[in-house]
Amino acid sequence: MSHLDPHGSAEPRGWDSPDAPAPAPVPALPWPEPEIDPGRWDRRPAALPDAYAEVPAPSRPHADVAAAGEPAAMNGHRDPDDSEYPTTQLEPVRDVEPEPEPEPARPPGRRQRGRRRAGADRPPTQQPVPSRAGRNLPAAIAVGVGLGALIVVPLFFYRTAFLVVVAAAVAIGMWEMARAVRRSGAHPPLVPLIAGGVLTIGLAWFSGPDALSLGLLVTVLGTMVWRLGDGPGGFQRDLTAATLIAVYVPFLAGFAALLAAVPEDGDLRVLVTLAAVVLSDTGGYAAGVSFGKHPMAPSISPKKSWEGFAGSVTAAALGSALLLWLLLDVAPWWGALFGLAVSGAAVLGDLAESMIKRDLGVKDMSNLLPGHGGLMDRLDSILFALPTAYLLLAVFVPVLE
Repeated sequence: MSHLDPHGSAEPRGWDSPDAPAPAPVPALPWPEPEIDPGRWDRRPAALPDAYAEVPAPSRPHADVAAAGEPAAMNGHRDPDDSEYPTTQLEPVRDVEPEPEPEPARPPGRRQRGRRRAGADRPPTQQPVPSRAGRNLPAAIAVGVGLGALIVVPLFFYRTAFLVVVAAAVAIGMWEMARAVRRSGAHPPLVPLIAGGVLTIGLAWFSGPDALSLGLLVTVLGTMVWRLGDGPGGFQRDLTAATLIAVYVPFLAGFAALLAAVPEDGDLRVLVTLAAVVLSDTGGYAAGVSFGKHPMAPSISPKKSWEGFAGSVTAAALGSALLLWLLLDVAPWWGALFGLAVSGAAVLGDLAESMIKRDLGVKDMSNLLPGHGGLMDRLDSILFALPTAYLLLAVFVPVLE
């Protein structure tokens, strides 16, 4: 069949005439031209993977595509009978949020426990506002007064009973410390620690400072021998914790026994020491709550401020100057120096225990005392103040033998 002349002539062109030589074969083109090379582009594979999903026939008929003069694949449609060329069309993945579950309906006429409806004749419940110190202040004052009476009454009326009070406080404090250090993986033996601690207090009471050091040595050696029975696993860690407890609690508390053992005025020495610590704590609390703005050691105790420290040393210095002058006949300026030193030692003791608690990850050593935490939370400042007071009073008020 001869091709039509695009210029409208009906005569056949030169290569279609019978006498003309045959034309050269047309080379394959890189783009689809079905009119020139239909066989090359009609090759279809026998089968396709099943992973492709069939798509329904397009809405525009294939005749329109052919009439447009372009292949179906280039126009975005395919032949309805071309079932061997499916096109995959997947719906986009969307995150579907689960519907919230409905809250269970409460029975009619009942309200949530602990709440009541406010109205014109019934004001809303007032919630208690916590103190700026972070503790229950009335309970703390009541417990503090009770502890003071437990110390002062036997101190002035039966001094041997004061020794029993100190030994009991040491035993409880060592139990709290051993319980707290277990959070770090250490397991110091409690039985030899408590036995050695009570022995240390008794030796200090009856035999003086040299016996106090001997009691500490016996406690550490006894704990070491006891711990050997549990094997070598964790021995160094447990012995280190036991030594810390033995030095921190019974050794420092032994200076209270040394102060009280003075025959003439031992009760007064203990009294002025405890009074200086109480004045330091009270002055620091009042000044810190009222004026505290600059943290003293934020990484150890965020609530302590330099304003509170100034209040501590000021209250302790003024109170000690008056007490030592009235009770022990010490010049007021020496009494003020005594108060400054004891107050500084008490603050250091409080910071030392706060650092230990932060390292162990505990807020209080225990919950034995309402408003205070554990007994060690009250003894922390006293334990550091006792050796300081003992040394200063040995200089200001020498013991006559």
